[in-house]
Amino acid sequence: MIRFAHSEYLYLLTLIPALILFFRLAAHFRLKALARFGDLNILSRLTESASKAKALLKFVVFLFALVFLIVGLANPQIGTRLEEVKQEGVDIFIALDVSLSMKAEDIKPNRLEKAKFEIRNLINRLGGDRLGLIVFAGEAYTQFPLTTDYSAANLFLDVMDTDAVSTPGTSISSAFVRAMDSFDFEEPTTKVLVIITDGENTEGDMLEAAEEASKKGILLYAIGMGSPSGSPIPIYNRAGQQVDFKRDKSGKVVVSKLDEVSLQKITAIGNGKYYRATNTQDELNEIYDDINVLQKREFGVKQITDYEDRFQYFLGVGIFLLLLETLISEKKVRWIAKWSPLNKKERAKA
Repeated sequence: MIRFAHSEYLYLLTLIPALILFFRLAAHFRLKALARFGDLNILSRLTESASKAKALLKFVVFLFALVFLIVGLANPQIGTRLEEVKQEGVDIFIALDVSLSMKAEDIKPNRLEKAKFEIRNLINRLGGDRLGLIVFAGEAYTQFPLTTDYSAANLFLDVMDTDAVSTPGTSISSAFVRAMDSFDFEEPTTKVLVIITDGENTEGDMLEAAEEASKKGILLYAIGMGSPSGSPIPIYNRAGQQVDFKRDKSGKVVVSKLDEVSLQKITAIGNGKYYRATNTQDELNEIYDDINVLQKREFGVKQITDYEDRFQYFLGVGIFLLLLETLISEKKVRWIAKWSPLNKKERAKA
């Protein structure tokens, strides 16, 4: 199997036809210029030591040198063998609360941004573990399935905001259901679900859903965002200026409080741990350290082609041809010219 590490350099090969055209045009205009200067037959005798064939040979050698140098810059690589790499790790789904209450600023800059910051840090630490993201508010959606493509995971995370789920509310139970539908229970991997929320469940029975998830062997962790005393939810305009706080139907400011008791019950059911988020610590990092103690199991085999660089051979040949081109003289070799049939014909005409 052959590939080019820098295939963009191959576009330089389009210079070859242009150089050939330039060479032919230059020869044509040279003849026209000589014809204006004097009789071509007389001029050919005066320059009979110059070899047209060797001039052409020098040009051809230069073109081949250029081709080899361009291919060398593109770095051709040869796949020498297929190597099977066993993938081991833990399957981790993060269920992220994106309800409006996650905009409360009792954790800086706000609950949602702090959660996203911790998830990014986790992605940067992963090595072999598969990560998936579920977002939920009044209902839950799989933002991206279990994957080891951490770059793509970061891209999805960057665009995450409270408008990711149109249904208002906080349905933690729907996140459990979505996770159970998303895990592949036929694979013998350790399965972990991390709930990141302020815990104010408004839809469904999350304890019943947690029990069902635990029966399926899912370990449940939770990070509580916010404070038990609560915090108002600021409202910003398009210019980024705070204009008000969220209010209920009676006009009172809504205060979003962390429900730690419910989250502690969930993690107790799921044999996991509960953490309260702070401004200074990375709770998701602590959860990952705890998960790393778990026995990681093989979840697949990936075939990787081992490629080896071959640019040095092409560059070497290209440089050799350039040196050869400079060593080739445009003068005729006398003993070859003496026995050349073309020269014999010219002498017979004379």
